[in-house]
Amino acid sequence: MKLLAIDTSTEACSAALSINGEVIERFEIAPRKHAELILPMVDALLSEADCRLAQMDAIAFDRGPGAFTGVRIGTGVVQGLAFSIDRPVVPVSSLAAMAYGAMEVFGADNVLAGIDARMEEVYWGAYQRSVDGGVKLLDDECVCKPDDTFIPEIDHWVGVGTAWKTYHGELITRYKTVLDRCDADVFPRARDVAALGVIGFEAGLAVSAEEAQPVYLRNNVAVKKAGS
Repeated sequence: MKLLAIDTSTEACSAALSINGEVIERFEIAPRKHAELILPMVDALLSEADCRLAQMDAIAFDRGPGAFTGVRIGTGVVQGLAFSIDRPVVPVSSLAAMAYGAMEVFGADNVLAGIDARMEEVYWGAYQRSVDGGVKLLDDECVCKPDDTFIPEIDHWVGVGTAWKTYHGELITRYKTVLDRCDADVFPRARDVAALGVIGFEAGLAVSAEEAQPVYLRNNVAVKKAGS
């Protein structure tokens, strides 16, 4: 299978190609430069792999949550690329991508993924390794105060993401009985979006380009409260 993946949801910007299980990636920490960098990254990867965009079976993208502008850029770019070659897209959560990457790097089975959402809140998800080689979400992804994040009932968790830097003291205190380690310098990466994209594609989770939608979480919460 040939799949292109992009991620622009946080300060990091990346693109990756997965070709029959082999993955190559371009990755850069580049706040506010996503629109400038993402398409050249895609072109460089296609050139390195000596293949064309039209040869892709699908395109995976980080649908958020994350920075509003970055998530919008990623969604717009993937829609344009997918429309141009009439291919489906596979939405992947930024939190799930971080969790998957942490499982690969740290050999962990349980990951608490958190992104600084500003306004004294975090985007949050608790993930476990799943039987299909991907990740399984416990509870729900949410945006909330650090003191309101989900506490799992089992031990041996790894915490990753910028939330662990901004709210280090609060989160360490909250999870001290179940946390083995944390790494605040982990970001969503296109290589992990690609891996989860392949799993999602094979599970029938691909959608048309028209159906590619960003997930902000904060907007979802506001709508829910307004309608309650």
